[in-house]
Amino acid sequence: MDLLEVLHLDELSHGLANLSMFPYFDMAHYIVSVMALREQPGALEVSRVSPLACWFSSMLFCFGGAVLSGIMLAEPPVAPLSNGTSVLLASIIWYLVFYCPTDLVYCCAALLPLRLVLSGMKEVTRTWKVLGGVTQAHGKYKDSLLVMIAIGWAKGAGGGLISNFEQLVRGVWKPETNELLKMSYPTKITLIGAVLFALQQTHYLPVQKHHLMLIYTIFTVVNKSRMMLTGSSASPFAAFESAIYKTLFSGSSPYAVLTDEVTKACIDNGTSKTTTSTATTKESSENGVSGKHTPVSPDKGRSGSLKAKEESENAETTSCKKTD
Repeated sequence: MDLLEVLHLDELSHGLANLSMFPYFDMAHYIVSVMALREQPGALEVSRVSPLACWFSSMLFCFGGAVLSGIMLAEPPVAPLSNGTSVLLASIIWYLVFYCPTDLVYCCAALLPLRLVLSGMKEVTRTWKVLGGVTQAHGKYKDSLLVMIAIGWAKGAGGGLISNFEQLVRGVWKPETNELLKMSYPTKITLIGAVLFALQQTHYLPVQKHHLMLIYTIFTVVNKSRMMLTGSSASPFAAFESAIYKTLFSGSSPYAVLTDEVTKACIDNGTSKTTTSTATTKESSENGVSGKHTPVSPDKGRSGSLKAKEESENAETTSCKKTD
């Protein structure tokens, strides 16, 4: 881009493109990922009860993107664990974060200045992971833009996308925390990066790769630092997302008013029927109370007639006796 050349940032973009992630940037990624696991509810208790489950969860946090992208590309999901050096480095960091005496490593890494640096370095690795996923997918599916976006997204934010499986390892089941239901900021920014790099890879975006890497990295690092300094978790795309949602996915239609009127009419009709039946029941009960009478049982009627017949017979006998 001519603007970057004018600002003398072209050399910086080339330097970023040629920057090696191992070991320092990978270490920062592992530290921030394991600290994020430790800050999950119940993670410390799991580390004391089952260190193996805690270690496996840490590896999923550190290598989740590579595992998920490998599964999607029909590659062995354990392939990322074949790099013994990276696994050993991540395991050492896991042990120091969870089991270091007096929590020295965690307390030092949790200091805001150091955590800002570590988080910024982790955002640099995010750029490389997204670009690596897009390039890997492009090598197998050159004309499939959707596949490149999916693999780049999975490789850059795989730890969040498989968070439900990671929670199961720790004995936790919270399906409502699924990233597809409610995306976090890292998942959103990774998806945007995957789209941009996929468009650049297929030449739909007229920009050089190293220039796009620099722009995307600067944006993610600056925005992440701003969020940490201000303590805000709001996405910078919140207004844009709200406008898109209200425009395309709010579900409003010209039949909405008619539907509301029909629903209201049905509710009013049901209410009137309930009121009418209640009034009818009340009137019948009042009529029953005002016209109260005691019914005559059939047995009592029969005994009364027998007694009258006997009395008439006695009267006739008496009259006969008097005549005699």
